[in-house]
Amino acid sequence: MISEELVNALIENPAVSREEVENAYRDPEMPVLMVDADSVADVCQFLRDTKGYEFNFLKNITAVDFEEHMHVVYHLYSMDLRHKIMIKVQVGREQPVVQSVEPVWCGANWQEREVYDLFGIKFAGHSDLRRIMLPEDWQGYPLRKDYVHEPDHYD
Repeated sequence: MISEELVNALIENPAVSREEVENAYRDPEMPVLMVDADSVADVCQFLRDTKGYEFNFLKNITAVDFEEHMHVVYHLYSMDLRHKIMIKVQVGREQPVVQSVEPVWCGANWQEREVYDLFGIKFAGHSDLRRIMLPEDWQGYPLRKDYVHEPDHYD
């Protein structure tokens, strides 16, 4: 569970707003923290580097399309302390952009590319943001709910 100590530490962090922390979903199995798209890298850096939290493993990055907006979802784990947290970032559909966490965890490189490839969410500051699964000339983003596949030469 997100302890009061972590909540207080996050509130004191200038990268995190009080509202974000107060909106945290305190589930004993998987606490969830909603974070602003412009501060996610700073929050992740804090969660990785702060003694007592040490979220040193990025398990995965994915996204969810809710039709009116999308979420980028990060699952973090502390290998040493054996606790976990989920970070969610809400983005709009028209120009979805989130800070890259690649500088925090180099393993985010391919995961962010996959989210970009399938959902069209861009990661500001990514070192090589391009399609990873689909051909470069593919039109659209197949995991968006508004995606319509037109038959083409790949079929």
